[in-house]
Amino acid sequence: MVTLKEVAERCNVSATTVSNVINGKAKTSEETKNRIMQVIKETGYKPNTIAQGLRVKKTRTIAVIAEDIAQFTSPPMIESIMETCEKKGYRVVVHNLRLYDRWSDTWYGQEDEYHSVLDPVIKDILSAQIDGVIYLAGHARIIKTFNAGFNLPIVMCYAYSESPHIPSVVIDDEKSSYEMVSYLIKMGHERIGFIGGRMDNIHTAQRLMGYQKAMYENGLLFDPKLVYYGDWSRKAGHEGAKALLERNVTAIFGISDRMTGGVYDYLEEKELIVGKDISVAGFDNESIAEFFRPKLTTTELPLREIGAKSAELLLDKLEGANGDSQIGDEPKVYKYPCKMIIRRSVSEK
Repeated sequence: MVTLKEVAERCNVSATTVSNVINGKAKTSEETKNRIMQVIKETGYKPNTIAQGLRVKKTRTIAVIAEDIAQFTSPPMIESIMETCEKKGYRVVVHNLRLYDRWSDTWYGQEDEYHSVLDPVIKDILSAQIDGVIYLAGHARIIKTFNAGFNLPIVMCYAYSESPHIPSVVIDDEKSSYEMVSYLIKMGHERIGFIGGRMDNIHTAQRLMGYQKAMYENGLLFDPKLVYYGDWSRKAGHEGAKALLERNVTAIFGISDRMTGGVYDYLEEKELIVGKDISVAGFDNESIAEFFRPKLTTTELPLREIGAKSAELLLDKLEGANGDSQIGDEPKVYKYPCKMIIRRSVSEK
């Protein structure tokens, strides 16, 4: 591998002159510049960007700490983060904590297990002279590990922070749910079943608020008996549909497409036709939604937008574009609404 010193020797100039030419800072003749660039081209010399970064305390590298890249939401956000950073000349290193792969949903609140995986990653990041961090959650939740005292600039992606120094980029769950339930009401449905995830989950709570708001604004009373809490699984959707049909709903809103698959299963068992006998709506627009029969009306998560915004916020911090002018008493939260995807699973009543 050709070194900077070898390029300088071939050109009969100092290593400093070669470095200055590469970085556009040279005060030398055009002839010398051309000779250096020609030798660089002939030898295939590549500057050691990591070494350069260590000298100036900046490596133009950011780290993504992903709770689990197997979560369907993670890949689009990571790809968008990488694309945005690469356009600005930054490298991205992804650390996969594999929390869901290791412990499924049982790791929530298990601080010892969580830190046994997270802390070594943070140590590696700090020792590698990374410029900044994006923390990528598998489900929206409040991340308490990082605060104003953390040594690097950091942004929460698909998660919330308690610190006003750490911005968060998330889905606008409430607005997106409100729009879907408003659509169901517009189609003539008044008894709308709601199948949520875990009761203490942020997505569930905010999507339920959107459901309640849509009902209230359309003059419909909220009936808690039409709300079923599951665990995001297909089985939960099946059990939720069974419970809700006993309460004479005409439409079911499942707040994840996977749970909605269980709704389809139960309706098929009862020989009920989706989109005719009962309307069904989902949330997420996973690839499976288009293969349901009939195709599922659902929402499309703005995952690429969330990833890009997270990267932009971090790069602004690193380039000094924001400074501390936006810091207030409350954490800064950027919310992106979902896009409704109207298919054939909802019909007029």
